[in-house]
This record gives sequence, structure tokens and C-alpha cells, in this order.
Amino acid sequence: MSGHSKWHSIKHAKGAADAARGKAFARLARQIEVAARQGGGDIEGNPTLRTMVQKARDASMPKDNIERAIKRGIGELDGVTYEQVNYEGYAPHGVAVYVETLTDNRNRTGSEVKNAFSRNGGSLAEPGAVSWQFARKGVIMLDKSAVSEDDLMLAALEAGAEDIEDQGDTWQVTTPPTDLHAVRDALESGGIAFTSTDLTMLPSQTVPLTDPAAAKSVLRVIDALEEHDDVQNVYANFDIPDDVLATVVA
Repeated sequence: MSGHSKWHSIKHAKGAADAARGKAFARLARQIEVAARQGGGDIEGNPTLRTMVQKARDASMPKDNIERAIKRGIGELDGVTYEQVNYEGYAPHGVAVYVETLTDNRNRTGSEVKNAFSRNGGSLAEPGAVSWQFARKGVIMLDKSAVSEDDLMLAALEAGAEDIEDQGDTWQVTTPPTDLHAVRDALESGGIAFTSTDLTMLPSQTVPLTDPAAAKSVLRVIDALEEHDDVQNVYANFDIPDDVLATVVA
């Protein structure tokens, strides 16, 4: 998954900041609405809503936007009703892809997601075809310069982290979904800076893409899916080495 994570970081850095921010805010607003609708508007009593609101705050989403999204979710403001629909498929070279959407028209979204796969050399699969290869986890990313491995292990593992992985210039801390906030709070209390926290889907195994042409063909599918307004998250089990990734985004 490290290749997937690095691709997103580079892509966002190269993108148009204002356009990317506007699209991110729209996606976060939908996620907040759905979380509030499903579990109520109490941030402390609704762990999913708390995660979505924290993501919005981390992205510098205005407080008013967050509050309006919660109010739409609990019915205090009028708004479109979204439902969560997930899709599974394959990119070239057998790369498994799991797509999360929030949509007000599942027929339209399903057709357009299928086209995004097929137009770019991928294929939509039946439900359950690839989801078994992923597990929902909390993930916290830290720059290595922010903390030593020993200090990170002491703070994170005691708070409930499952694993700490060396990813070159970063640490990746993995937690059970329910323990993400506790580990985040422990790091903050210890004065340990982190770059991001999120609930994500991690693959049980990865497909190495060492050929630039193969990497480009897979990223073409991922990009096409992520461009769709209804798509909230795209997870895939590819891993592109740093030297190959550098040629792909050059």
C-alpha cells in the first residue's frame, strides 16, 4: 500500500490546490452528512462522525461548512439524500480495486463507475470479488524526523496501535478502526507530530509494479475513478517502487 499512499501524496502536491481543496470539501461534506444521518449528530457519541469531522478539520474545512453538513445529515436543513454504494473491480495486471461512493442515483453512478473501469483497461467485478483482500484500519502517518522509533512505539502501542511500519522517510502506524482516536490523542499528548490520520482499507498483499508502463496503466484507472464526483475513496493493492514512481510522475 505504500506505493498507493505515495502516489496520492505526489498527485495532490502536483494538482491545482484550490480545485483540489474544493473537491475535497464537497466529498467531506457528503461523508459528514451520511455519518450524521446514520449515527446521529453528537460528535462524541458517533465515532464515524468524529472521524469525518476530524478529517475535515485537518483539511482546514470551514467550521460553518462542517456544521451545515451535520445539520443536513440530521434533517435540520434540507439537502440531497445520499446512500453509500461500494464497487469492486480490477485494474490491469490483476490489481484489485475497491471503490466507495456516496450517491443520490445508484444506477447513474454504477454505470459511470463501470465505464471508468472499462475505458481505461480495467473491469468491474461482482460484489465480494476483491473486498476480502482488504481490511478496514486506522492509519496515522508521521515524518521520521518527528519521532524516534522507540518513542513512537512507546506512545502508540500502549494506546492500542497494532503495528508500526518503516516506509522509508515516514512511519505508518496501523490501528483497529475503534482505536484510531485513542492513538491519535496519545501522540498529541506526547507532543509527537503526525502528517495525517484516516480510516482506510489496507490490502493483505500487494502487486508490485516495477515497469513504468504497467504502473501508468494502473494509475490511469485509479485517476479516472477518483475524478468522479460521487467517488469518495479508491483503494488498490498495487505497490510502485520509488524509482519507478519518480519516472511515472516526472
